[in-house]
Amino acid sequence: MSIPSKDIAHILRTEDDFLVTAHVNPDGDAIGSMAAMGFVLQHLGKRFTLYNQSGLPRDFAWLSLPAPITTSIPDCPACWTITLDCGDLHRAGDALMTWVDRQRLINIDHHLGNPGFGSFNWVDTSMASTSQMAAQIARELGFPLEGALGEAVFLGLTTDTGSFSYDNTTARVLELAAEIVRLGLKPGQFNAKLQNQQPLERIQLWSRVLSRTQLLDSGKIALVTITRQDLDATGTGMQDTDGIINTVRRIKGVAVAASLREDGPKEIKFSLRSSGNVNVQPMAASFGGGGHKNAAGGTIFASMSEAESSLVQALRTFAETL
Repeated sequence: MSIPSKDIAHILRTEDDFLVTAHVNPDGDAIGSMAAMGFVLQHLGKRFTLYNQSGLPRDFAWLSLPAPITTSIPDCPACWTITLDCGDLHRAGDALMTWVDRQRLINIDHHLGNPGFGSFNWVDTSMASTSQMAAQIARELGFPLEGALGEAVFLGLTTDTGSFSYDNTTARVLELAAEIVRLGLKPGQFNAKLQNQQPLERIQLWSRVLSRTQLLDSGKIALVTITRQDLDATGTGMQDTDGIINTVRRIKGVAVAASLREDGPKEIKFSLRSSGNVNVQPMAASFGGGGHKNAAGGTIFASMSEAESSLVQALRTFAETL
């Protein structure tokens, strides 16, 4: 059932005991929307658990949370489940899929292609981030976007708009950001916490990976690969790869940037980035993935060489249309 934000606000006001989750390997919008929803439930005096199969990334350890993020599903068979920023239910992780009560599942998301897997669905692809949607629910309930709640929303806005540089940076996004700043958030202090936390090992990983950047089709396509050997050699993890593809996209003349990351034996995570009217979501969908017009991805179950060959072929076919 597709419902508006005011109906979700009504459920939060009248029901109790919620499990709040987001996609595995959470980014800033996933963590920001989880925290924001948790603060809303806290303000309502509700029982809730923040759960993520991957846990809290160290990049966001500084963020104030209404409760710890657990990696274990609690014993609450009558819980409502709120999934945030999940284009499909499997994005929340295998453990949740086998546990969740489909009759008490609230799906809040902004991804193209979301199938409406919840019993209650609010999917709005015009939203720049799911944190923006959490902010709308907070407003429906009369909670000002100040303090830790505002900071959580600002995190999602910042990360999903590329620090307000992507095409999804609409007037509504900037007005929401301005509202949060008016209510006390200090952008300089916030950005210092978000951006100035890079460990040396991450810089070494990026240097190693970026040195192998391939330019294809007269520079229209840029491709990088990230192997387990890269991570092992630099003492880094999956979270340290976030952002590499955005750097590649900034190369002059590049219309589409792609990255391939070896997550396991014959499990290759691919990411696609573009700008303007270049829509990479259908290409991601052709490999069983999804996402947005300018940011999409998925998983290819093959070796790195096989995945690279398949993706390059698709990219070259796509480049003919640019």
